[in-house]
Amino acid sequence: MIAPVEPHAPPTGAMALETFELTKVFGDFTALDAVSLRVEPGSVHALLGENGAGKSTLVKCVAGYQAADGGSVMIDGREQAIPNPTVARTLGIGMVYQHFTLAPGMTVAENLLLARGDLPAWVDWGRERAQLARFLETTPFRLDLDARPAELAAGEKQKLELLKQLYLQPRLLILDEPTSVLTPQEADEVLGHVRDIARAGQCSVLIITHKFREVTAFADAVTVLRRGRAVHHGRVCDTSPQQLAQRMMGETATGAAPMEDTPAAPRRAVADETTPHLMVKGLSAMGDRGTLALHGIDLAVRGGEILGVAGVSGNGQRELVEALVGQRRRLGGEVRVKGQPYHATRRDNARLQVRSLPEEPLRNACVADLSVAQNMALRDFDRPPLSVAGWLRSRQWRQRARAWITEYGIKTRGEQAPIRSLSGGNVQRAVLARELAGDIQVLIAANPVFGLDFAAVAEIHRRLLRVREQGGAVLLVSEDLDELLELADRIVVMSEGRVVFETDAAGASRQTIGAHMGGGHH
Repeated sequence: MIAPVEPHAPPTGAMALETFELTKVFGDFTALDAVSLRVEPGSVHALLGENGAGKSTLVKCVAGYQAADGGSVMIDGREQAIPNPTVARTLGIGMVYQHFTLAPGMTVAENLLLARGDLPAWVDWGRERAQLARFLETTPFRLDLDARPAELAAGEKQKLELLKQLYLQPRLLILDEPTSVLTPQEADEVLGHVRDIARAGQCSVLIITHKFREVTAFADAVTVLRRGRAVHHGRVCDTSPQQLAQRMMGETATGAAPMEDTPAAPRRAVADETTPHLMVKGLSAMGDRGTLALHGIDLAVRGGEILGVAGVSGNGQRELVEALVGQRRRLGGEVRVKGQPYHATRRDNARLQVRSLPEEPLRNACVADLSVAQNMALRDFDRPPLSVAGWLRSRQWRQRARAWITEYGIKTRGEQAPIRSLSGGNVQRAVLARELAGDIQVLIAANPVFGLDFAAVAEIHRRLLRVREQGGAVLLVSEDLDELLELADRIVVMSEGRVVFETDAAGASRQTIGAHMGGGHH
């Protein structure tokens, strides 16, 4: 007897996705404001926007992780309720998140199978492994099926997250900043494979990114979100990165000159200077897991120079910065500022004029419950004019804080507001105001523009260049290679806790640096 045909056999192949006036409100904040967009079947559609523009909120509504407050999602032209991720998966929607969701104690093979969600009580491993091996053959990635996530580098984990979704053969694949932990080569490999699958008509792709290079190289269409609204839709071939940047920043973009137009400060001859402003010799330190994170780091930064430190996240950069600024114990080696031993005490910082812009400033450079004015005074609250004969003069603090809030364009209810009430970009601006005040011999900056919008990025870059022009030494640690190529005089690459490569920024090749970042040369 022939089984009755299902009235709607589940469709396969690339999905047409539309959102119609999708709206999401959190309290009195509108995260998504009537956003309509269309992802053509078999296309790669990029979603661009600053932090807080609503990109993640939009895809979470599509993937069933958040319920929209208004509007609708349409799949292949039919309106579809997606109350939870299980329904999304049944419909063929797969999402790769920014943070990892791997089961740490399980092997690559077990993680891939676990993604299916419909495992039998008894698994025929022989058959499953053969099937997984065949599946891996169809991808450009090589992962050991018996490895555990703990043994994988960040880039390999990211590939495993992607493979988990591809194994389910989704009709729509959503990628949230998928290349943030990848080298340029790995990013091209991952996005190239995803684009090939889309071109073959197997699935449609919606990718959140903030890298214009990836949009131009891999996407067919692009939607720009700004403050919860879709402000631009178009084919990638009809637009330029400059236009997209302007859409992202809004009309103010014309006011703030983009970095390209800022003439680079003349590269000054620094060779004649005998003592580097910052000298690091044989620095070693432990990581958080009790293994050595820094293996004898040697660095020298001269006055009037920006030294860029490149590397994929997790290769010792964070530990280096923490060991330099006194947030991690140094096991061995020495650090000198203008020839003087530097132990990162408050007294050293004041005497030797060392400042820092750490990443996650709210956690690493602020006291969250204190006010903006108090945080701005952390460096010098006990010195004149903020303190006279042991008396703290809080009126002076507040006055200066108000001046800085205006100068740096900090959005806050006022200088008395607790600093944790500010958005990430505004916390960074407040820390910047404090750290860049007065004379600076050495500035240590770690991912100083991570997660900030374009206007803030251009502003912070200008201020870093100003420190250099005034003869300060800047150590700039960044996971964004474009940022380093734009600002640095020299670039060193860190891999697995060691400095593995050094080059002048002027003639540096992105491919060579990328190869060293990936641990390609030791």
